[in-house]
Amino acid sequence: DDLKMRSTILILFPSPHDLPSAFTRRQALWLLTGLVGSLGLQGCDSLPPWVSLGKPAPPDPPTPTRPSDSIILGLVPWIGYAPFYVAAGKGLFARRNVVVEAKEFWAGADALASFAAGNLTAQAATNPEAVAQAARGVGYRIVMVADASAGSDGILARDGIKDVADFKGRQVAVDAGGASYYLLLQALKEKANLTINDIELVNLPADAAAQAYADGTVEIAVTYEPFLSEADQAQPQGRIFLDSAALPTAIMDVYLFQPRFVAQYPDKIQAFVDSLVEAQALIKAEPKEAERLIAAGLGITAAEVAEQLAQVELISLALNQAMLVNQTGGRSLRQSMLLLSEFLAQQGAIPSPLDEAQVAGLIDPQFVQAAKES
Repeated sequence: DDLKMRSTILILFPSPHDLPSAFTRRQALWLLTGLVGSLGLQGCDSLPPWVSLGKPAPPDPPTPTRPSDSIILGLVPWIGYAPFYVAAGKGLFARRNVVVEAKEFWAGADALASFAAGNLTAQAATNPEAVAQAARGVGYRIVMVADASAGSDGILARDGIKDVADFKGRQVAVDAGGASYYLLLQALKEKANLTINDIELVNLPADAAAQAYADGTVEIAVTYEPFLSEADQAQPQGRIFLDSAALPTAIMDVYLFQPRFVAQYPDKIQAFVDSLVEAQALIKAEPKEAERLIAAGLGITAAEVAEQLAQVELISLALNQAMLVNQTGGRSLRQSMLLLSEFLAQQGAIPSPLDEAQVAGLIDPQFVQAAKES
């Protein structure tokens, strides 16, 4: 039971000694999902929408220790949430009188489903996941952009695979409920004019997809750091074939909240955003201490933290203000989501693209506008 709890829920503000290692987390996942020895059994003929993937966690039992204005945040382990781990470890949320409880998921689809079911007040999600949520009719408000991928999402392929055209007819391991799927769709389309129906999809969480590649179960896998580098090192007969830096549309991560929580507790969201802004400043001012806190949160080493941070762009407050306010332009979140929804609709991942009014209603810039640099 303790192993199961550690694989799915992380209550913030523990001591580093209470945090499981990356291996322990992965080991728990394998035990819970029964993936050992059966990685190749989840293939499907076509990629279903995110809405059909994942099962929402049951609601937590009422507890007198959780105030009604607590932020219950769903997220997957990811270097782009580095300021979040620093804010938690340094007690910045508590200092601003906001309780933040983080629930850790291993598959993006499970986090999406839990948010849609109302079990989470907030979610850290990629922009493709956010578009998918809106396309299925789930309401939310994006209050902040966390990061943009600059090479930390990637595709692993064995040496015999020379180009994306060689993916045709082959098994590809990917989390069909997360950003890795979007990266795969984009690579297939942009590099070889293929669709998801041209491959045999093996639907696995990001770390299990990497493991399937590392042990030779599949020849191609799509994943992200730290699993990307770990699998690349473990499989000498392959390489990182392509990463997010080589594709035209960046994968971004955003923090989104339930609309009712935004209406009821705007002060708590402001405290959350202010804490992340301060944490990002601390990453620059105290890099070694920040790396220690991030490493504890992700279950990796401080050296790995430094390497992985180089592959993401942590979005500054000033850029956040521009991205959430600007209606057009290369770094406009609104424009990015509109273009992304058109692409996903063309690929059959969502029923139809979002319109401008829909996207405008999903973005709430008030909190980054009110925030100030520490």
